[in-house]
Amino acid sequence: MNKTLKGKRISKAEVLQPKILNVPVAKLVKTVVGRTVESVTSKGKWLFVKLQPRYFLLINLGMGAELLYLTPKLKEPEKVQFRLTFSDKSRVAVRFWWFGYVHLVAEKDLSAHKMTSALGLEPTGADFTIGSFSKLLRGRKTTVKAFVLDQKNVAGIGNVYAQDILFRARLHPNRKVQTLSETEVKALFNAIKTVLNDSIGLGGLAYEVDFYGRKGKFDESKFLVGYKTGKACPECGTRIEKIKTGSTASYICPKCQVWASES
Repeated sequence: MNKTLKGKRISKAEVLQPKILNVPVAKLVKTVVGRTVESVTSKGKWLFVKLQPRYFLLINLGMGAELLYLTPKLKEPEKVQFRLTFSDKSRVAVRFWWFGYVHLVAEKDLSAHKMTSALGLEPTGADFTIGSFSKLLRGRKTTVKAFVLDQKNVAGIGNVYAQDILFRARLHPNRKVQTLSETEVKALFNAIKTVLNDSIGLGGLAYEVDFYGRKGKFDESKFLVGYKTGKACPECGTRIEKIKTGSTASYICPKCQVWASES
């Protein structure tokens, strides 16, 4: 997105679903039209589209979406909720599958934006080190899975990827964080990086598309235990189980991911 959109001037903004916004439609349109894209960065599940001068469009795709770059001749998906058209007639169209957000924030107010200011470590960023991760875990009394999914801890991990992260680390999702050994903390750290980078390398999940409409290649065959109830564990052959963990479901190998004593 940064490479493609940098330097483009917005000539038109259309909002077909006002609920995705944090400001009135008229204010967003008036503010962004005429501004130029300075850069596009990301943190966790949020995209930060910096506009010159002095504004940000913050985009979160929720539980899934199509966010596409389209040249004038390319057809966009049906039921688009948000569209930016640039002076060269190219455009960005967003179709949220369930819910999502497009927030307009002045640069001076960015640190006060509640949904992004509290985001935790970026797992693909340079500041995500074993030292910073270990420090984050200290004193926590939650379960390992709840910790991993909390965007205030590590930003960007969803339930889809949490399954294989915990399996790779050989951790039961209900283990308490304070019971983890130094070796287990390192295993969890490495598992987060491995699983996310593997998916990035494959262009994301198979049912998703990237900015240019290309499908991802991270399909069911790439999962180790996730969503494979009754299948054999790739490590020991034990049948994979689906269990309830708080408000989410988890897929585990009951032999490789033992719910150890908290003593």
